[in-house]
Amino acid sequence: MRVRLNVYFPPELARQVDELAIRRRISRSAIVEAAVASYLSPDGSDRLEAAFARRLDRLTRQVQRLERNTGLATEALALFVRFWLSVTPPLPDEDQAAAQVKGRKRYEGFVETLGRRYASGKSLLDEIGEDVERGSDKETAL
Repeated sequence: MRVRLNVYFPPELARQVDELAIRRRISRSAIVEAAVASYLSPDGSDRLEAAFARRLDRLTRQVQRLERNTGLATEALALFVRFWLSVTPPLPDEDQAAAQVKGRKRYEGFVETLGRRYASGKSLLDEIGEDVERGSDKETAL
């Protein structure tokens, strides 16, 4: 048994319902019934919430990886700078010019190597993980 309801729509919404009924070749009542059923369905909101939860979980994992990688890069840079400053003796004034020329050449080589590695997709962070795994494999073999 069906119950008759009289509802009032704004003219634009009524026009959209009419156009959809014509396109789909179904009654206006069927369209309104499906829309109300979808709106009242508990599954609809649960599906939407689940989709948002999955997206948020994925974003959370990506942010955690970024934080880990940034922290690791910062620590590596700080460790390198500390080591370099502690083991590099100051140069006499007469050697400064030659050292600057050599430093520029080394820097250019560094930038070229960095560019090649970046273009190839190789990552030092990936290599660190591999090195750690190889080191732990050696330790377990002993």
